Amino acid sequence: MLRIPTVDDVRTARTRLAGVAHKTPVLTSRTANEIAGAMLFFKAENLQRTGAFKFRGAYNAIATLDASARKNGVVAFSSGNHAQALAHAAKLHGISATIVMPRDAPEIKVAATRGYGAEIVFYDRYSDDREEISRRLAAERGASLIPPYDHPDIIAGQGTAALELIEEVGEIDLLAVPLGGGGLLAGSALVTRALSPGCAVIGVEPEAGNDGQQSLRSGDIVHIPVPKSIADGAVTTHVGHHNFPVLKRDVTDIVTVSDAQLIETMRFFAERMKIIVEPTGCLAAAALLQGAVDCAGKRVGVLLSGGNIDLPALSTLLQRRASD
Repeated sequence: MLRIPTVDDVRTARTRLAGVAHKTPVLTSRTANEIAGAMLFFKAENLQRTGAFKFRGAYNAIATLDASARKNGVVAFSSGNHAQALAHAAKLHGISATIVMPRDAPEIKVAATRGYGAEIVFYDRYSDDREEISRRLAAERGASLIPPYDHPDIIAGQGTAALELIEEVGEIDLLAVPLGGGGLLAGSALVTRALSPGCAVIGVEPEAGNDGQQSLRSGDIVHIPVPKSIADGAVTTHVGHHNFPVLKRDVTDIVTVSDAQLIETMRFFAERMKIIVEPTGCLAAAALLQGAVDCAGKRVGVLLSGGNIDLPALSTLLQRRASD
């Protein structure tokens, strides 16, 4: 049975996260504004605990479990950011965590997940079914399965980032949000509908993996093969059943950007704003700075969803040019 979250669930999540999650800063850049022809407000979730917005949802989801459910720990599947977030949130709650991760996950994300004390079970993202593996492990261990995006408490927790953003900067005309599985986009859309109802909400996903765009335009969840993109946190094959009703109701459009555009946006953040934003974290900003979305003359919220990238990989990507 689906339980579609509401903005009240987001507000409850904010209370649970108070004093635990960072209230991340909202950054501005005169140069970015000139490029976009708009006033951009960057919500820097790359500075969140575990380096991404995922900590919000993971902590909120574990906090809703009762004592008997916590006894056998939690299981999750993730390419990295949800893995780290759930591992850390589980450690803070004093419970065990098992994370199903792809063998090609970035080493920085694997190391951090282990560092938080989680057990890692590897799989092949191109041949194995990570959801089936996770369900089997959860059943064998009596653990609670907490997926990375298709879960009402995850969605509510992720929405707290947009809640903080709009409360800080006031009403906005447009909110741009990275899209992988849809938890952050759905939570953000719930908040925007309540706090800034005239605001358009745009999801941004990798050009190679536009399942969300296809789903929104067809009206049904579309499944695609595992896409290949440097935005490893957004190479999902479909959006979630709990978040899709919110996306259909509250999201204005979903657009895509190329890997080359993500690299140029990463370079902008490194050179001009002196921050590290991973490729997935750059999705929304790339759409605005690279011209995929016309935002001229508007007040625009932009979610920078994460900053977890291996430094050698970052160096390699930044040496590439958009024309390569």
